[in-house]
Formats: sequence, structure tokens, C-alpha cells
Amino acid sequence: MTMNTGTHQNKSIVILGGGTAGWITANALIHRWADRGVAVTLIESPDIGTVGVGEGSTPRLKRFFDAIGVAEPEWMPKCNATYKVGISFANWSTKAGFERYFHPFPSQADRHTATAYYFNTYARRLGIDLHAHPDRFFLAARLAENRQGPKPDENFPIVVEYGYHFDANLLGDFLRSRAIARGVAHVQAKVVEVMQSADGDIRELLTDSGQSIAGDFFVDCSGFRSQLLQQTLRIPFRSFAANLFNDSAVVLPTEQSAQIGSQTISTAMKYGWAWEIPLTHRIGNGYVYSSGYCSADEAETELRARLGLLESDTPARHLKMKVGRVESHWHRNCLGVGLSQGFIEPLEATALNLVCNTVDDFITTVEAHGLEGDGRDGLNDRVNQGFENVRDYIVAHYIVNSRSDTDYWRRNGSNGEVSPALRQILEIWKTGKSLSLEIERQKIPTSYTAMSWYCLLGGYGIYPDIRPAPADNAAGRKVNMAEIDAYIGRCAMNFRLQNEQLQFS
Repeated sequence: MTMNTGTHQNKSIVILGGGTAGWITANALIHRWADRGVAVTLIESPDIGTVGVGEGSTPRLKRFFDAIGVAEPEWMPKCNATYKVGISFANWSTKAGFERYFHPFPSQADRHTATAYYFNTYARRLGIDLHAHPDRFFLAARLAENRQGPKPDENFPIVVEYGYHFDANLLGDFLRSRAIARGVAHVQAKVVEVMQSADGDIRELLTDSGQSIAGDFFVDCSGFRSQLLQQTLRIPFRSFAANLFNDSAVVLPTEQSAQIGSQTISTAMKYGWAWEIPLTHRIGNGYVYSSGYCSADEAETELRARLGLLESDTPARHLKMKVGRVESHWHRNCLGVGLSQGFIEPLEATALNLVCNTVDDFITTVEAHGLEGDGRDGLNDRVNQGFENVRDYIVAHYIVNSRSDTDYWRRNGSNGEVSPALRQILEIWKTGKSLSLEIERQKIPTSYTAMSWYCLLGGYGIYPDIRPAPADNAAGRKVNMAEIDAYIGRCAMNFRLQNEQLQFS
């Protein structure tokens, strides 16, 4: 698609805020539009830090790097990055045999096993005693168990999708250097005043160094402050606090082990959950919790006890989260990207998904309709739907939990604040219908594939009690688990350890 000729040539776009979101935006815009005369300027204050900690991504980040032409050996070593094949969830369910499950990223090998898993979950939801835990059916789960990376040996023609773990501050530094090398103007200053035109558009930004930076279009990457979109343009914020209670986090690093893992681990705690993210030089740990149920000191003590750091003087970082989204992501001549547009707690590592999707949608929309806003409403609808879809999938982790050890978990399990789409998905599962067919037939809005929903609900053990098998139990004869295990095991033999795959030299 070509840019709308005449209305976008030689335009200037000003990005307020750096960090991962700001520099992803800058790289995407300059990569796409530099040859059309579009000037990109990014302003960031050296006095305003980023939220960045050790972070994980989905395969969406790989597609971003592929799109702008950055190879893994170029950026991964500089960001202490590792490969990620999925997320393991521990202690979210108390049902015997389902205390832990793995949410895999897809692989081509799954085409031979996923159908068997879907069949077994169907039978198990009817009360038939078949193996219906997801982990034995997906290659990524075996790779994670073995601490293997996602790159197959040269002669094994199976593609495994994967994400990354990385140091967010270092990733921001890398993206900054690359964007500047590509022609993005970098201004280090604090914006102290936002000037608007008579019609309400943003005209220019005034800095504490006396600069006046004008632009045709502005991108707000100023974090939770949302200096342009929320503070200046007064776009309302829609909180998700009614069904996502977590609003705080405490962060502590620990030493890396000899063999680096290839999964994020999410472990349910008393008042939230703890993450474990393996980087090349350390393990990033954090505890996402609700301040309505425990204090910052209590959360830090619980995390330190989990990590064996009660007597350690390793300092902890405390963070606050603003969970929800703005009502409009593109308003007048301003687009919000990253924390300025919204945030959903990082349970499934979706933050950079939403960043990349917003920027890509903006580029596509501008090329079709121009910067003047003809495609603005469509973009806002799509991005809002994306936030709602992610929220529903995250909420599902909480409302199907079977813990009852604290008020926090009991309230999550009984929370009635559920969207119609999520309620419909849960009803389809519990009534034994095909989730895949129903999502397709009813066009249930979701950003997650049926596989993700099957793994979540099956991984929690959301099944009825076993019933006496019928005399002719055809279901029990159709899936040979020994064959599934052998197939997955033989596939896994073609992948090396994560440590070996990270040797780029």
C-alpha cells in the first residue's frame, strides 16, 4: 500500500517519550516513511526514568524486528536477551493433576497433536476419563521442560514460533541508537508546556531548555503520565479495576543458573502472582499484587521469602500500575502508544503486542486515509477491541482459579464483572461444545486463538467429575498417548539447549 500522495509528503511527526514504546514507534515510522520525506523527532527527558524491568514478549516482537530488518545477533546479546517458547503457570489451580500447566507458542508440529488434545478435552468435558492436560500435546512445552531453544537443527523442517526475554532498558538503548542512525532526531529535554491551536490540535511542545518543537502530528509515549492524550487533550481513561484487581508490583533480581530456561514462569501468590524471567546475566523476578489486599512491605517480604532473600540487602523496586485504557487512542493530531494509551497487567506479556499493533494499524490507516483523520474512528475501534480481548483472556485466569486461601483469590473467583464475550466462551466450554467452531461461527471477538483458550481452560482442569465409561467407549480408543509422547519426544531431539542457541559469535 502506498502513502496517500500529496497529504503526507514532508510531514513532521513528534514523539514525546522514549522507552521501549517510544523507540519502537520511532523505528517503525522512520523505516516505513523516511523515503517519503517524513521527519521523525523524539523528545525524552533524562530526568524521567522508564518503568522497564526484565520483560518478556510474544512472537509479535520478532515480527517487528523482521519488519525493520534487525537480525537477532545484532540486538539480543546487547540486551541480555533469551528465547521464550511460552509461559508456565504454577499454583493457579488446586485441582489434582492440574496444579501447573504450560501456555505454548505455536509450532508446526502441533498440527499433528493439537487435534488429539481438542478431542480429549471434548470427551473429558463429557465426563469421559481421558488425558486432557495440555502439556503432553505441544512441542513448546517439552522444549521448555528441557530448557531448549526454539531454533531447530538445519535438517528438521519444523518452525516453532517464539518470543524473547530481555532487559527493557537495554532494548530501549539499542532501539534508540538504531533510530538515530536511521535519521530520527533525538532531543533530550523535558516538555514543560503543550501549545494548542485554536481548533484544539497540538501545535508545539515547549521544553525546559527553551526549545519550541512544532509538528504536524504527535505521538504520546510519555507513560502513565499521558501528558498529551490524557492531560492535554483530556481523553477519558477507562479503568479495568472492577475485574483486574492488581495495581502494584515489586521487583528483585537473582542469579542465573548454569542452564538458562526458555520459559517465563508465573506462580500464584497470596495476593497476586510472581514472575520469573530468565535473562543471560540474571533472573528477573517480580510480584504483581493488589494493594487493596496487602501492603508494599508485605508483598516485598512474601517475594523475598519465595526467593530466599529475607536476609539479603539486594534492593527491591516498587512500581504502581494504572490498568485500563483510554477511550480514544487517536484524537485530533495525537496518537497514544504504550502506557499513555493503556496497560493490562503483564500476565501474558501483551504490552508490546499492543504497542506494535497500534503503530502498525496507524501506519496502515494513514497510508489508506491520510493523517487528517478519515480512518481515525476505525483505528480506535480496532485498538479498543484489542485491549478488550486481552483483558478478557487475562480475566479468565482469575475467575476460573480454584484457590480459596485468601480473600483476594475468593473474590477473584466469584467476580461477576465478566464481559459478554468471555461469559460466552466459558459457557461454550462448560457445555462441551467445540470452542474452535463456536469462535469461528459466532465471530466471538478474541485476540487469542482457540489453542490458547483450550490450554488455559484445560490446564486449569475445568472439567466435570469422571462418569462411568459407556460400554462402547469409542473415545478412549482414538488417542494413543504413547504415540503422542514419542512424536513430541522425537521432535524435541532436533533442538539444542537454550545456552547453545544463544552463542551468536
